[in-house]
Amino acid sequence: MATKFATGSSKGDNSFEVGKNAAQQAMEGLSGAEPSLALVFCSSVYDYDEVVKGVRSLTKDTVLVGSSSAGAFTEKGVAPKSVVVGLISTDTYKVHAGIGTGLRESPAKAVEEALKGIPTTIEGYPHISAIILQDGLAGKGEETSLMTAATFGQEAHLFGGAAGDELEFKATTVICNDKCLEDAVSICVIHSKRPLLGGVKHGHKAITEDLTVTKAEGSTLYEVNGRPAWEVWQEQTKERAATVGLDPYKLSDDEIGPYLIRYELGLNVDEGIKVRVPLAKNDDGSLGFGCSIPEGVVFRILESSKEDQIEAARQAAENALSVIDDGTKLAGALIFDCVCRGIILGEDFCQGLDAIGKELGGVPYAGFETYGEIAMSPKTFSGFHNTTTVVMLLPE
Repeated sequence: MATKFATGSSKGDNSFEVGKNAAQQAMEGLSGAEPSLALVFCSSVYDYDEVVKGVRSLTKDTVLVGSSSAGAFTEKGVAPKSVVVGLISTDTYKVHAGIGTGLRESPAKAVEEALKGIPTTIEGYPHISAIILQDGLAGKGEETSLMTAATFGQEAHLFGGAAGDELEFKATTVICNDKCLEDAVSICVIHSKRPLLGGVKHGHKAITEDLTVTKAEGSTLYEVNGRPAWEVWQEQTKERAATVGLDPYKLSDDEIGPYLIRYELGLNVDEGIKVRVPLAKNDDGSLGFGCSIPEGVVFRILESSKEDQIEAARQAAENALSVIDDGTKLAGALIFDCVCRGIILGEDFCQGLDAIGKELGGVPYAGFETYGEIAMSPKTFSGFHNTTTVVMLLPE
């Protein structure tokens, strides 16, 4: 049988029926094969419990993981405020999943709880991967990635994303089987006969010299080079902003968020630049992020055009294909794409997805717009990202 992948997408007023309809489409795509794993990416406008009941009315006891989203999509396109279901049917993967709570207080305990009882090795299935879906407002993306990697060793390949809520930034939810929880992490561990590999690309370029975080606590950046963070952002970006008709000293409260998404933070790391998006300016001039910002780190402020974002999406797929063996056939792909890319691209968001689909040769894919992306590999990329495209390939 090898591996098959099929997708479905639905929207409407009845959460149960929306989940069931999306699952029905995906089941039809499997052509009678029994699903081994269900992935559910659900707009925050729906009742998650009812959506899951709708999906499981067809998939029964199949392992199910998912999250709330800021937008979901398949190879058929983007449907705002929809539910997307991806189904994997396979005899070349062994799938387990768990969920851990209390992520904000202790990422270590949450990861330990999620992985409790999941085997670290399975005979005959030498390769290990994990899909990590976590509360997008917990601010623990990097910690969750590193702690999961520590459990399975350096050869594990990690993918995933932080749950969204349609840019409301009020509450995000992750799903594991029948549980839909906030302040939690859902982890799906896949042991496979062939490695599940992927690619990542952000598409940003630095517009400043090196800057240093001189005061930070958790996910709040207070000072840069000994000065208030927002003050430094204004000063360092004003010339670039002027070229597109923006003045950081004359922004309304509603304009500051989009401005920060235009000019993001880029950590200097061994593999290049890792993007961190400022989510808010606080009254004291500090900036709030979606993950921890350590004191002492060196960074630069970044900018990206629409053209660069579309090309980065294509390159993420190209990077994924470059690390698989020649002749490997694909069943499909999972895509974790930052909501910030969606904001930058606007109506052109589909162009990035189309570029990915063309690069992958037209295989089915499913994904969602995240509040942060996870891509970790021993050879090519690592950790928690923002405004980035992560492509996870599903070999047959």
